[in-house]
Amino acid sequence: MLHRILIPAFVMTATTFAADLTQIPFRAADGKDTSLKAYSGKVVLIVNLASKCGLTPQYTALEALYKKHQAENFVVIGFPCNDFGNQEPGTIEEIQKFCKSEYDVTFPVMDKISVKGESQHQLYTALTGKDGVFPGDVRWNFGKFLIGKDGKAIARFEPTTKPDSPELTAAVEKAIATEAK
Repeated sequence: MLHRILIPAFVMTATTFAADLTQIPFRAADGKDTSLKAYSGKVVLIVNLASKCGLTPQYTALEALYKKHQAENFVVIGFPCNDFGNQEPGTIEEIQKFCKSEYDVTFPVMDKISVKGESQHQLYTALTGKDGVFPGDVRWNFGKFLIGKDGKAIARFEPTTKPDSPELTAAVEKAIATEAK
């Protein structure tokens, strides 16, 4: 008999997938190749960013979360994305300047990528693709994925889940407290 499990829209957790996301390359804002392997042993919150979105004020809470837990091997990594309503049209240099001048962002902001569609970056394919950890398109800017110290996805939070929400902060704190395998 097939049983359907309902998961609240604000968070989905991974328990049956073991995808190692650390080997998937992406570009830093300076154009150099990197990957999540550079953050080995850290808890990572991946967020697709946009500077002209109604959710853009989430930068403030993302930065606060990063600063609060940075010393505990936690990092927020932002991926600017122009997939939703042309809300991130700038160059990476313009995006970096905006993040610093408007929100004093110190967490790493990578080069622009696509998080859905034909040009979807392979990191997001591994996260949200048909065979991904959390199948289903990213719905809007500021979708969030929590990655454990072992490089495996732990949870997905929808764009409207604020970085300072109890469910997201509890998930981050639990991941920080968990030993890497």
